[in-house]
Amino acid sequence: MSELRTTCAYCGVGCGIAARVTGPRSIEVKGDPDHPANHGRLCSKGTWLSETVGLEGRLLYPMIGDARADWDDALDLVAQKMRDTIAEHGPDSVAFYVSGQLLTEDYYVANKLLKGFVGTANIDTNSRLCMASAVAAHNRAFGEDVVPCSYTDLEQADLVLLVGSNTAWCHPVIWQRIEKAREERGTTLVVIDPRRTETAERADLHVAVAPDGDVALFNALLAAMRTRGALDEAYMAEHCVRPDGYIDALKTQAHGIDDACFAQLCDLVAAHPRMVTLFSQGANQSVCGTDKGNAIINLHLATGRINCAGSGPFSMTGQPNAMGGREVGGLANMLACHLGFDADERASVAAFWNAPNLCTGPGQKAVEMFRAVHDGRIKFLWVMGTNPAVSMPDAGFVREALSRCETLVVSEVMAETDTAQFAHIRLPAMGWGEKDGTVTNSERRISRQRPILPPPGEARADWRIISDVAQRLGHGAAFAFDHPADIFAEYAAMTRLSKKHGRLLDLTRWAGCSRADYDAMEPFRWGGEHPTAARFAHADSRARIVAVHTPAQPPVDPDFPLRLNTGRYRDQWHTMTRTGLSPKLSIHRREPLVEIAPQDAQAYGLTDGGFARVSTPWGHAAFRVAVTDGQRKGEIFVPMHWTDLTGSGRTGMLVHPAVDPVSGQPGFKNVAARIAPVTPDWRGFLVTRDAVRPDSLFWALARVEGGWLTELAGMGAVDIDALLPGGIRSEVADKAHGMTRIVVRGDDGVLAAVLYLTRSGTLPDRDWIARQFVSEDASAIELLAGRPAQPAPDRGKLVCLCLDVGETTVRDAIRQGCCKLNEIADKTGAGSNCGSCRPLIARMVEEEAAASTA
Repeated sequence: MSELRTTCAYCGVGCGIAARVTGPRSIEVKGDPDHPANHGRLCSKGTWLSETVGLEGRLLYPMIGDARADWDDALDLVAQKMRDTIAEHGPDSVAFYVSGQLLTEDYYVANKLLKGFVGTANIDTNSRLCMASAVAAHNRAFGEDVVPCSYTDLEQADLVLLVGSNTAWCHPVIWQRIEKAREERGTTLVVIDPRRTETAERADLHVAVAPDGDVALFNALLAAMRTRGALDEAYMAEHCVRPDGYIDALKTQAHGIDDACFAQLCDLVAAHPRMVTLFSQGANQSVCGTDKGNAIINLHLATGRINCAGSGPFSMTGQPNAMGGREVGGLANMLACHLGFDADERASVAAFWNAPNLCTGPGQKAVEMFRAVHDGRIKFLWVMGTNPAVSMPDAGFVREALSRCETLVVSEVMAETDTAQFAHIRLPAMGWGEKDGTVTNSERRISRQRPILPPPGEARADWRIISDVAQRLGHGAAFAFDHPADIFAEYAAMTRLSKKHGRLLDLTRWAGCSRADYDAMEPFRWGGEHPTAARFAHADSRARIVAVHTPAQPPVDPDFPLRLNTGRYRDQWHTMTRTGLSPKLSIHRREPLVEIAPQDAQAYGLTDGGFARVSTPWGHAAFRVAVTDGQRKGEIFVPMHWTDLTGSGRTGMLVHPAVDPVSGQPGFKNVAARIAPVTPDWRGFLVTRDAVRPDSLFWALARVEGGWLTELAGMGAVDIDALLPGGIRSEVADKAHGMTRIVVRGDDGVLAAVLYLTRSGTLPDRDWIARQFVSEDASAIELLAGRPAQPAPDRGKLVCLCLDVGETTVRDAIRQGCCKLNEIADKTGAGSNCGSCRPLIARMVEEEAAASTA
């Protein structure tokens, strides 16, 4: 079969993919060389999408409770429950909670139904957790949620500031573009981040700002540019409105970082007018995230570093279609197409949709929405393509809210999620590789996501499911869509209203597009490279410099003296419902780690590789400990991905529900916490064909070839029979050291499980055991010994996931004279694909150089 061009399922870079079907549920994936977002590059997650398109765990049929239902019965029940709830409690008793994983067409139909025909704005999205503060900052500064930059600006900049962005891990293809600019242009890179991430390690300057110290830093930086005469007074006079006396009153002293570091930062900013400031979740996920965004934008406006090549404030989107959802109106505080709720804009939308029940004002944002579910104001909730029982802050409260909801409908690709367990009705939705529609990336580029495989079972497109419910509610004429092209054409036509009301969003050339045009659509970027170059979207066409002030620091709670930060791992995505199925993507981090500075580890009695319980006023969770110089003293970091289905490291249980007062975005990055060591009676790991979910102090589930690897630690006796499947067992034990090793084979002789437990000893190499698990000639004797009879060459830890290159190979190449990353890539392949491992390889080069001169 010929290659089919589509778009990646993961982050907001929006990489093009060329996919080819190789079997009933198998594909090959490579980067699309003709897509302008990535020019053929892919990160590790995109590279291994092929491992996530199987049917394992899929929801294939509608379910009412635990019983399979046909579509008519399920949709009839959804419509009946909506209708009855609205009739008895009013439209605001109904809500949708949707996702940046939805396509634009799905978002458009959901938004139209709820706001135009049900009559409530209670539709919000998990993008509220990612980008809402950037949206609010854009609206305050520019009059519209519009990103004023493009990816080419990163390649034309002389200075790039990364603020709250571990770009090498979270947006690896953008990281490659920045690296290329550094190599070809000598671009200087500054990373502003409390943690010394792999991105920060490769920077020319790392500014270790305190949690929520960004406003103070950027205000001080703006004051320093004023003192140095680097402000563009002419630009501000012509293009900006600024608060009287605000800039003049700013002080350079209140930056909160080392004086020498601040001076170096000021020198770089003053010397490089071509400057892009790229900011992401570290800035947005804060109770002062909107002010952070405006502090960054203020610096660019005041220095005139916007709307020209190589300059501008650039918000990097987290999800593949968070931007598309924002454009159509999939946030509770927006109406549609970048329009708000004033009378004129509401009248235009009501007329365009011929909407009988258009909502009158904003709805409940995400955190507020689940509070309303909890206290009974919202009685019908439809969750689409997201897992709020895990991803929301104060997840224990959210779970309680879901359990109280009178009617919970969940549209999902997976049969089991932490959220779906509370659902009264589950509807099987198409996943990536099956869906047909469009997405918008961080630079406003719209691309097609095309179906590669047929939908499994009875899965349907989200827009189709919503339209079918709308028809049952009596709104069939307004939702008589037969194809996603029909929806996109209507949405594009609706952007005439955006233009009419002074917005910049304009897709009208696609209004009324044919299906053939839609099918052939090439990636295109609305607004060009710099959409605000001619004017800003405020009524006077001028931008606003917004007065923002340093937030008060919360007092130190002696019971919770540490500050907890949360974030992503390189090769995982959200709650791992997709990436957790990939053996390759599970290698990088198989378990959740709490990262802590050496001084704090010593003070709290923690050891590297040991276990700890992290507690906050909202909950607690268990993690393995990683002692690292990358953490500042007094701060700890944990990943966001693990769930009740995959382990004990449930980060959502720890995060407070406090939100930014403007955007409503929760603050995931600065939570009061404490940490304490946990000493289990035993620890071990288990490899099985089927997933095991033990009841133990600590556990973490990770995919391996042919099965699952479960890390274990617990107290008291081990219930071995509960962990292992039936079969023929071989066992060795050393009671003196509390060691037990068991190999289980099925009646057909095939390995079914291997278990390794110890109370005080060491455990075998997991990677070697996992390889034996799928080996046809695996030896029971070797497995019980935990090592091969003849020692194999030590390849070291896996460095390059894409090309399966180990640490030993990389270090050998360095010792043979390969001292540059490209030389190592040419010799070993490591770092030549997605580039995510290049910071690690660079560190190894430095380590080898230091060792050779010692």
